[in-house]
Amino acid sequence: MEELLELRDLRKYFTLKTGFTGRSSPVLKAVDGVSLSIRPGEAFGLVGESGCGKTTLGKCVAGLYRPTRGEILFEGKDLAAMRTRERRAYCRDIQLIFQDPYASLNPAMTARNIVAEPIRIHRLLPANQVRERADSLLQSVGLSPEQGGRYPAEFSGGQRQRIGIARALAVNPKLIVCDEPVSALDVSVQAQVLNLLSDLRERFGLTYLFIAHGLNVVRYISDRTGVMYLGRVVEIAERDELYQNALHPYTQALLAAVPSMDPERRKKRAALRGEAPSPIDPPEGCRFRGRCPQASKRCAEDTPELKEVSPGHFVACCLYGG
Repeated sequence: MEELLELRDLRKYFTLKTGFTGRSSPVLKAVDGVSLSIRPGEAFGLVGESGCGKTTLGKCVAGLYRPTRGEILFEGKDLAAMRTRERRAYCRDIQLIFQDPYASLNPAMTARNIVAEPIRIHRLLPANQVRERADSLLQSVGLSPEQGGRYPAEFSGGQRQRIGIARALAVNPKLIVCDEPVSALDVSVQAQVLNLLSDLRERFGLTYLFIAHGLNVVRYISDRTGVMYLGRVVEIAERDELYQNALHPYTQALLAAVPSMDPERRKKRAALRGEAPSPIDPPEGCRFRGRCPQASKRCAEDTPELKEVSPGHFVACCLYGG
């Protein structure tokens, strides 16, 4: 199956201002050589600790950041190489659901106008049909047309996120980047929003890049999962394969940290040691070696690359010849 989205050696660096003249500015390597692909109709989960670069990657895909280097192939066309005017033609096809349902909505606009705004901007419908379309979208995410006249402050967090989802759907996108869409919500509300996203995916034939902190959340919605550490992807596998046969020590540590009701599993849980290195000055070789219980001398000398160790299962680890 031909990929809808393919990233090739994607890199996004930020130059930090030091405030001192005559000194070289440090460079933060937020995304540092990521390659992955997403098939049409697939939900691809991307997980990792805070600061690993997953949100930056999502914003590069959505067009909010211009990559420092690499390719973003969408339906075979490299979005990263396009000028701003050319890139705008693809804005409709790739939409973003933001993490914070409080900050991502204009407090001065009603829910109906928030959803209708992209329809008006892209001139998708005659003016006399926009209201009806906006109300239909609100209904598709579990809100009533009567609620369309309310302002964001009059909604709960879960309802605000539903408005954000409806806004993303307004232009009939092919790919939606879900940037931790449930992390700011209560646990009970998280389940409702995840169920909604699964239902919308089936109903509208959507493709998701689903970014999250927790493997338990990603497991619920994704078909395949990628694990990211300090700017690089260290493992990619089908959902069940990853959870049953995680190979990278970092992935194993993330799985061990998932809350469990099993007391035996809690006893065996091994927390990650140490802190993640700075993305400004990442270590040579394997970036996880300073926290890895299986690190060897080779890990300091070789930089592991993603290698397919079984059909569809890729890992970047010196233990597997990466």
